[in-house]
Amino acid sequence: MSNWYDAWADRYEDWTDGMSADVPFYVELARQADGPLVELAVGTGRVAIPVAQATGRRPIGIDSSPGMLEQARVHADEAGVELDLREGDIRDFEVEEPAALIYCPGRSLLHLPTWADRRRCFERVAASLRPDGRFAWNAFAFNHHVASEYDGRHADTPLPHTTSYSVSDNRVDVTLDDGGTGSLWWATKNEWLGLLDVAGLRLEALYGGFAGEPLDDDSGEYVFVARR
Repeated sequence: MSNWYDAWADRYEDWTDGMSADVPFYVELARQADGPLVELAVGTGRVAIPVAQATGRRPIGIDSSPGMLEQARVHADEAGVELDLREGDIRDFEVEEPAALIYCPGRSLLHLPTWADRRRCFERVAASLRPDGRFAWNAFAFNHHVASEYDGRHADTPLPHTTSYSVSDNRVDVTLDDGGTGSLWWATKNEWLGLLDVAGLRLEALYGGFAGEPLDDDSGEYVFVARR
């Protein structure tokens, strides 16, 4: 996955252009956190930079892609903020001081393909949080109508690509026209809740959107907040 992101890290801003609804949500959680901030799968700094600007703190950003981290450094310099950027695997990360908030925006936990991968990540989160520290993330809620509409469809924006679904593997693939495929593996609400349980975390809130909308049958997003 990191190689796929490395190949188009310099164009990732085109892909995420207009993706900003989650930023105020994570910024507000960061403002409320009294202690270190850690972003998993920090990418190009799309969320970490606004968090640093809003809090005056230096978030730790972990990502497996050197290319994405290099873009994050460039963007942070341009914004005049400091990020503590670290190349690493979110299944095995360690921090020197327990965090008050760990968050993973952009549906990035879906890059972990198996329950075991996600369990390892959640267990590392639990071990890296302060008592009562928060863990927040978002993931899409699978909708078979959407999958049917987009399966096999080619699109020219934001970058030319084709989307395909493998329902048997809970996987959606995005293949760029100029090469490379990135995959996401979706999970159900109960699978996410089970991960919290095995990691010893407790659910604080589950929303159907970043404005705190209740989760219902029409929700396209799971937005989770948990505590140690």
